[in-house]
Amino acid sequence: MSELKDRASAVLKEFKGETYAFGSGVLDQPPGQFAAEFGKKALFVGPFEFEWFRPVRERILGSLEKAGVEVMEEVRSAGPNAPFVDVYRIHSHIMHKKPDVLVVADGGSGIDAVKAAAVLATLGDVHSEIDPFFGVGQVSEGCKKSGRTIMPVVAVMMASSSGAHLTKYSNITDPVAGQKKLIVDEAIIPPRAVFDYDVTTTQPMSLTLDGGLDGIAHCLEVYFGAASATRDKARQVAELGIELIIKGLVEAKKDATSREARTLLGLGTDLGGYAIMIGGTSGAHLSSFSLVDVLSHGRACALMNPYYTVFFAPAIQEQLRVIGRIYGKYGFLEEDLDSLSGRELGTAVAGAMVNFSRFLDFPTCLSDVKGVGREHIERCLAAAKNPQLDMKLRNMPVPLHAGLVDQYMGPILEAAWTGEFGKIRNM
Repeated sequence: MSELKDRASAVLKEFKGETYAFGSGVLDQPPGQFAAEFGKKALFVGPFEFEWFRPVRERILGSLEKAGVEVMEEVRSAGPNAPFVDVYRIHSHIMHKKPDVLVVADGGSGIDAVKAAAVLATLGDVHSEIDPFFGVGQVSEGCKKSGRTIMPVVAVMMASSSGAHLTKYSNITDPVAGQKKLIVDEAIIPPRAVFDYDVTTTQPMSLTLDGGLDGIAHCLEVYFGAASATRDKARQVAELGIELIIKGLVEAKKDATSREARTLLGLGTDLGGYAIMIGGTSGAHLSSFSLVDVLSHGRACALMNPYYTVFFAPAIQEQLRVIGRIYGKYGFLEEDLDSLSGRELGTAVAGAMVNFSRFLDFPTCLSDVKGVGREHIERCLAAAKNPQLDMKLRNMPVPLHAGLVDQYMGPILEAAWTGEFGKIRNM
């Protein structure tokens, strides 16, 4: 297993260089060192209301003080799924205190909210609301026209999950509509990041499992949809990331306090972050955005990916054999992959994903989820036709456009409702 970890560390260092401090026990120095590169006044954002965060807070404050960085204010972080209201609240603190740098220590939602608040703090006179920045490249367009760069963020990750500390994505939720929206832009990548994998030993198991499955979804969806020019790199990152996460979750189920398991999960989900910088996520992520009121993001992706896998199967034979062998190595797939092809191969690998979800006690069909209704299927179909989310349709290995959503995505969602792969219609 040390060979897997060594390979993962080398890939991450190639990806982020000296701008990212990661590993076991790295929290005490880098936050202050990184923040000091951008100025002497910081706004510190974190989940201060939680008992588990107190020792983390003290370590980060000590690091900032040692580096000569003044904390102008401590601001409560965003709630789960980064609601709009939290983005605007954090933005208000930035505008009143006028720091040089934002230091955020939280999971993906908290970091996403700060990334979005930094956009508003920089370009709020161009667009005073966040909506015009959703989609691909809108922030960069605003920066180009104004001659500005986004306020710097030092992202201190607290959870093995989304890779928000490493990526160009910010997921923000409209709780009234029950819909996530997405900023995709190189301009919002945090210029410095820190992740001490040991801090995740205090996470509840539900959050650990959700985060791990989100990381698998990043690797899986990017590799499935990778163009020929990036497929080898996507395979390197995805194959390594998925194995680390599966192994890490199996170990964490045995011992939630295991630092070894937490390092495996941290490395694996970080590789998931790298994956979504190589290519984009697709169907399962798109559908998950419309299930935000009934399922955590990781569970929604884990539930939906097997059904999209069957739909994509004829176009991803090579990828299915690579991924299927990993699930087989850990006992979740019994079929002989070499004897299968086409839809049959996709169904076998999808079945392995379902087996893994059952091992984790995750739901495997929508009708088993408390609070879900037929209206969620309609919401998924409507969101897929939204131009701001069109990149997810185009990222699919079998690309769709809005006019094909009802014909092909509709049966995928019906299959996910009942758990019957037979309902899926291949193009």
